[in-house]
Amino acid sequence: MAKDFYEILGVSKGATGDEVKKAFHRLAHQHHPDKSGGDAERFKEINEAYQTLSDPTKRAQYDQFGSGAGASSGMNWNDFQRAQQQGGFNYGQNADFGDIGDIFGDFFGFGRSQSRAKRRGADVQVEFSIDFKDAVFGAEKTIELSGARTCDVCKGSGAEPDSSMVTCTACDGSGVIDHVQQTIIGGIRSQSTCERCGGSGKAPKVNCKHCHGTGSVRGKRQLKITIPAGIDDGQSMRLEGQGEPGPRGAKSGDLFIRIRVRPDQKFRRDGDDILTRRTISVSQAALGAKIDVETVDGTVQLSVPAGTQSGRNFRLRGKGATVLGRSSRGDQIIEVIVRIPEKLSREERKLFEQLSEIDGEH
Repeated sequence: MAKDFYEILGVSKGATGDEVKKAFHRLAHQHHPDKSGGDAERFKEINEAYQTLSDPTKRAQYDQFGSGAGASSGMNWNDFQRAQQQGGFNYGQNADFGDIGDIFGDFFGFGRSQSRAKRRGADVQVEFSIDFKDAVFGAEKTIELSGARTCDVCKGSGAEPDSSMVTCTACDGSGVIDHVQQTIIGGIRSQSTCERCGGSGKAPKVNCKHCHGTGSVRGKRQLKITIPAGIDDGQSMRLEGQGEPGPRGAKSGDLFIRIRVRPDQKFRRDGDDILTRRTISVSQAALGAKIDVETVDGTVQLSVPAGTQSGRNFRLRGKGATVLGRSSRGDQIIEVIVRIPEKLSREERKLFEQLSEIDGEH
């Protein structure tokens, strides 16, 4: 019984070439043997019908004489399996795997829809050093960047100010360039963004003389940035659209700033807490005292109770670093170190000897 290729693809006899291709794509996705629930025999019929109806000459023969005269000699699924078992492929067969390549591209994420997008500018990553207190409270800074920046003359379009944009001749306005790679199963079609127009499909009629039509120039620029309060060493800031400009007005990449906090001689950070040390004398530790402690907010007074041991920690609530993204703050933790004198005066020695006798020590 003659096969009805139109019925197999689910299209009418008056279907256009695009309608035939769309039907083939949909059915091939559904019945491909490599997919779960695929059907090799059904895939063979779909491919055979498409090979005939997609070729105007073969289609005309099929419409006149039926499937016996018009059937395609293209490689089908059984041919593929048989050739694979025999250890090779017949390169002489007239197999059009360009559209199969499109299907594989859709499966693995490099199909046409993605390649047609305008190419985005590159991301930029830099390091920037700040002081300890800038990290605690935040600050406004100016950073200098070197690299590509938007052309001031053409404003990124790539065209002379008095020129216009026309259809790109390299890609005929499609924004993509077709490539065909020959493999063991035939020609695999792929697409890439057009280098000339950057995927927009439009190119300058007259290139900008300042940037030679690229829309960007290399140089230095200064950028004001806001350091968020509470940022810590090694954390990064992301500034959207502040990376390198895209070709001819396409979206710019992002700027990633890795923050480096300079060490401070007085303060050390532990998460949102700030750690410090304060040395006191033996008499202050034994008798208790009120001592001055330096914080990032200024000097405050701390009460040290009598009998304080060396290494004891005291906590000042809300005197630490700002919690990133909040208005609250951590604490400041002060470690008290009791200073033992290395050299004693006569009077000090006499007093310590008296203390020793009182304690019953020799």
